[in-house]
Amino acid sequence: MSERGADNHSEVTDFILVGFRIRPELHTLLFLLFLFIYSMVFLGNAGIITLILTDPRLNTPMYFFLGNLSFIDLSCASAIALKAMANILYMRNTISFTGCVIQLFLFALFMVTEGFVLSAMAYDRFIAICSPLLYTVRMSRCFCTQLVLGSYLCGWFTAILQVSMTFSLSFCASRVIDDFYCDSHPMEKISCSDIFIHKIVSLTLAGVIIFPTIVVILVSYTYIVATILKIRSSEGRKKAFSTCSSHLGVVSLLYGTVFFVYVIPPDSPELRKIASVCYTLVTPMLNPLIYSLRNKEVKAALQRIVRKRKKVLLLPPFYR
Repeated sequence: MSERGADNHSEVTDFILVGFRIRPELHTLLFLLFLFIYSMVFLGNAGIITLILTDPRLNTPMYFFLGNLSFIDLSCASAIALKAMANILYMRNTISFTGCVIQLFLFALFMVTEGFVLSAMAYDRFIAICSPLLYTVRMSRCFCTQLVLGSYLCGWFTAILQVSMTFSLSFCASRVIDDFYCDSHPMEKISCSDIFIHKIVSLTLAGVIIFPTIVVILVSYTYIVATILKIRSSEGRKKAFSTCSSHLGVVSLLYGTVFFVYVIPPDSPELRKIASVCYTLVTPMLNPLIYSLRNKEVKAALQRIVRKRKKVLLLPPFYR
């Protein structure tokens, strides 16, 4: 780290998160909106995790990945939403230097990990549809665990690199971040360092991460579609496609919102914030709904728990 960067870090003890530029009387409404979205994120993803852990019929590779996806969504949303809600509620838009480092690290960790887990899920669907007889051999518990651990490892490596690059910059120009959470893009704007090298490394890193995951997903679904089209019966095609439609919806939702963020003009920070809400909070909120509403096994598991709960409630107290 340069001497200038070290001096800057000793001076900057906190940052100011601008948040959303709205009238003061709308802060309560904004807080309630964030609270509602986060509550839905928590209930939906915690519910999916609970179903997978408690129902033996969901002990398959597909739901192993889904459980990890729900954990990632819940963790990422918590890292962003809890601090944002606290700032809105207490009208205090500051975040400590250490808090900013941790938030950026967690955001990068879970976003990158989610991309790799989604690509692993695409490969899982590819094997299930294109090579069903070899599914249990290829998608063994050990291999699935390795895929998930590899996803987290890539997330850790990327997060460490992203945080190291971002906080090696000098923030002598300003400490006001025009966003509702710590992200590298708005932090580049308040730096008085030369960010050319930083941008090149960031773009290269994004390409190295995003390109392989998208390639795996596209190639997997190319083979999946080709295999489904070869199925003669319409009922067979419908059943095969239903096994991967939920995953395809989640992938489209995540990458669609992330792509939208990067095509927004630099002079539209408020629009960028709204798009950021979509992929940091709205997407984790919708993912459990997509999997529960379009997945017969998840709905069946939920119905079994409800029926079991009703039976317990109908029993006399001394039988419970």
